[in-house]
Amino acid sequence: MNIIELSNLTFHWPNQSELTLNIPSFTQKQGSKLFIKGPSGSGKSTLLSLLTGILSPTSGCVTINGTDINQLSSNQRDRFRADNIGYIFQQFNLLPYLSVIDNVILPYQFSSKKTLSIKELRIEATRLLTQLQLPASHFNKPITDLSIGQQQRVAAARAFIGKPKLIIADEPTSALDHETRFAFIELLMNECGNSNASLLFVSHDPSLESLFDQSIDLRELNKAGDIS
Repeated sequence: MNIIELSNLTFHWPNQSELTLNIPSFTQKQGSKLFIKGPSGSGKSTLLSLLTGILSPTSGCVTINGTDINQLSSNQRDRFRADNIGYIFQQFNLLPYLSVIDNVILPYQFSSKKTLSIKELRIEATRLLTQLQLPASHFNKPITDLSIGQQQRVAAARAFIGKPKLIIADEPTSALDHETRFAFIELLMNECGNSNASLLFVSHDPSLESLFDQSIDLRELNKAGDIS
């Protein structure tokens, strides 16, 4: 089964005639770990916005875990995203006025699959943070007390809460040094295995490419501008 299927996908911004993205066909298998590379301006952020339903394509289909998200209403897309996709942002997007634990469990509040009690949710958040090697003494601290590397682990734990089928990581290691970068990737891969989650990892760092099952250059996938 495929976690992602794109078919005849095109997108252009309003008031622009030229396409930003033109992807005839693309699939990612469930459980796989995919590395997408490309320089700034190649359309990586636009693609991620289409995959998460924040943007709608000009034409074509975006199917995530068997659901064509273009057929959903805006509210339905929000619920689908909360239920099925965990997102690790480049700038982490953690809330400074919340504790570490409360930052991790926050996305679950927006999910329609609320099967865990608050107590069970906090236990799961503790498990994830422990798995990602954050010291227990930090769990109730405010986010601002943590180092950049520690904040990145909190952001990863938040993405995994509720066991989403797809984890999307947008340049998540750009603020980390070389050694910390590889350690974080290893932890991320391990948790994907534990959660049976697929991983789509976007970066322009070629040193990470060999760690993944598959690597794609968006410039080769995207046919926008092709005249052949």
